Amino acid sequence: MNQSAMIRPDWTPATIALMVLGFVVFWPLGLAMLAYILFGERLQGLKRDANRKADGIFAGCRKAKSRYSTHFSTGNVAFDDWRKAELDRIEEERRKLEEMREEFDSYVRELRRAKDQEEFDRFMRERNKGSSGQGGVVDL
Repeated sequence: MNQSAMIRPDWTPATIALMVLGFVVFWPLGLAMLAYILFGERLQGLKRDANRKADGIFAGCRKAKSRYSTHFSTGNVAFDDWRKAELDRIEEERRKLEEMREEFDSYVRELRRAKDQEEFDRFMRERNKGSSGQGGVVDL
């Protein structure tokens, strides 16, 4: 996911301009843009969860299909043995790819967490630098 995109679910000048333009042109568009700004991050998580659930459902269908297809016999024992070996090999490759995808997902989550931590630490350093320079004077 490209976090440097101009139109992302955040209060950026582009999203604010689109929201205002949406309200001017047709108010439901402005309302939709406001919802995207406020709830866009949750929608991405919702989409990811829905994709995972759908993958799980279809994985079950694939397993059921592969069980059915391995019991199917052509009458040629040599071909059936070769076919079963190939299907097993392909299933093993699919399992390896699924493990790699899970490892990559956790790697990306860790990178995002580290980036967020770095940004937060930088903010705190700059904030502490700015507050130490005022000498403890508080404006009301």
